[in-house]
Amino acid sequence: EEEVKRFQAACEKAKKQLDNLYDKALANVGEEHAMIFEVHKLMLEDLDYLEDIEKMIQEDKINAEYAVQATADKFAAVFASMDSDYMRARATDVQDVSKRVIRVLAGIVEGGIDSEDPVIVLADDLTPSETVQMDKSKILAFVTQHGSSNSHTAILARSMNLPSLIQTQLSLEDDLDGHMAIVDSFHNQLIVDPDEATLATMQDALKKWRHELELLQELKGKENETTDGRKINVYANIGNSSDLQKVLDNDAGGIGLFRSEFIYLGSKDYPTEEEQFTAYRVVAEGMKGKKVIIRTLDIGADKQADYFKLAQEENPAMGFRAIRICLERPAVFKTQLRALYRASAFGNISIMFPMIISVQEVLDIKKIVEEVKAELRAENIPFSEDVELGIMIETPAAVMMSDELAKEVDFFSIGTNDLTQYTLAIDRQNQNLERFYDSHHPAVLRSIQKTIENGHKNGIWVGICGELGSDTTLTKEFIDMGIDELSVSPSAVLKVRKRIREI
Repeated sequence: EEEVKRFQAACEKAKKQLDNLYDKALANVGEEHAMIFEVHKLMLEDLDYLEDIEKMIQEDKINAEYAVQATADKFAAVFASMDSDYMRARATDVQDVSKRVIRVLAGIVEGGIDSEDPVIVLADDLTPSETVQMDKSKILAFVTQHGSSNSHTAILARSMNLPSLIQTQLSLEDDLDGHMAIVDSFHNQLIVDPDEATLATMQDALKKWRHELELLQELKGKENETTDGRKINVYANIGNSSDLQKVLDNDAGGIGLFRSEFIYLGSKDYPTEEEQFTAYRVVAEGMKGKKVIIRTLDIGADKQADYFKLAQEENPAMGFRAIRICLERPAVFKTQLRALYRASAFGNISIMFPMIISVQEVLDIKKIVEEVKAELRAENIPFSEDVELGIMIETPAAVMMSDELAKEVDFFSIGTNDLTQYTLAIDRQNQNLERFYDSHHPAVLRSIQKTIENGHKNGIWVGICGELGSDTTLTKEFIDMGIDELSVSPSAVLKVRKRIREI
C-alpha cells in the first residue's frame, strides 16, 4: 500500500512539473509546441495505465519504479505495433512520461536545483553539461572556486544573461545554504549577509544599471549602421530553442551561432533525428525568415557527453573533437544533417562546421551533405536546396588556408575564443594562465584581418561569433577591417548596436 501511495504522489508531482513546462513552452515557443506536455499529462490520467501499475505493485509485490518501467515497456510495444503514424509516435511519449515519474520516485531533482525559489549556485567548478542541464529559471547567478573566464561554462552563463564569478575565494564547507547574498560581477565580489548600508548601495547600483538597459531598449527597430552609412549585421548566439525568446526580445537581426552541441549535452543519449529536427524547426519558424546559422556538433575538449564514450586524452583541446568526431562517426553526423536539412524547409537555415583545418575536410563534408540530400529526395522529404554552408575559422591552419577555403564555402565565421587559444598556445581552461591569455593580442587581430581579406577576395561574407564580437572596445577596429557580421549573446545585441551607431 505504501508503494501505491508513493506512485500516486509521484504522478501528482509529475503533473505539476508538466503544467510548469506547458506554461514555459507556451510563453517561449507557442501553443502548438507546448501541447506535447498536455499530451503527457493526459497519459498520467489514463486509467488503463494507472490501474496496470497499481495492480502489478499489489499482486507481484514489486516496487513502484519497476512497475512503472514494466508497464511503460508494455504500452510502448502496443503503440509501436500500430499502423497509424500518430499512434506509433505515442510509444516515445509513454516512455518519456514514465521516465519522469521514475525520476520523481527516485528523488532526482528536475533541473538540478532543489529549491522553489531562485538561488545563487556555489560550486568548486561546473562543466558545460552540468550547467546546461540546470533549470535556468531557478538560477540567479553562478559562483565557482575554480574555472576560467574563457571556459565554455563562463560563456554559457553570459549567453544565459546570468552574473557569474570565477575563481572566487570562498569555502564551500561553510554553511551558506539559505543565507542572503549579493553577486556583484562588475566588481567581482560575493557579499554574504550584507549590512543595510551595503544593501542600499547595491540596490542603487542595480537601479542605475536597469536604467541603462531601459535606454538601450530605445534602439529596438533601428539599423546597425555607422554615421557614414556602413551597415553591420548584428546576430545572436544561442544554445537551444529555449533561448529563442531572448533573441526576439533583444531585436537581433538573426542567429549567428546556434551551438547545437548543447542539445547533446542536455541529453542522456544521442538525440534522435526527430528531437533535433523539432529543436531546429522551432527556431527557424520563430525567426520568421531571418537567418539562423546552426553549427554542427562541437563535442569534445571541456564539452563531454558520457554516451559518446570518448577516450581520456592528454590534451583534449587538441584531440578528438568537433568535425573530427563527425567525420569519423558518419552515422552521428548524418543524423544531424538530416534533421538540419529537414528543418531548412521551415525557415532560413545555414549550416556551419567547426574546427576546420584543411580543404580536404570541407570536400569530405560536402560529399556527405550530398549523400544526405539524395536520401531526402529519394524519401520525398522536403528541404531547401539553397542552404548556405560555412565554416568556423578558429585554428591558425584555417587562417593560413583561408584563401583556398573561401573558394569552397559560402561564408566564414571567426571563433575568436579557440582562435586565441590556438594562436597563443594557451589552454583557455587553465586558470593559472589567465594573465597570459590576451584576446587583443596583435597575432589574433592580424589573423582576423587576414581572414576577412581572403573571404572578401573570394566573394563570401565574414562574421565573428566568438566572445570578441561583443567587445565594444574593438567594434570600430572590426568595422575598419571590413567585418560583415557580429554575433553576440542576446543581452549584448543592443549594446553593440549602440556602439556601431556612434562610429
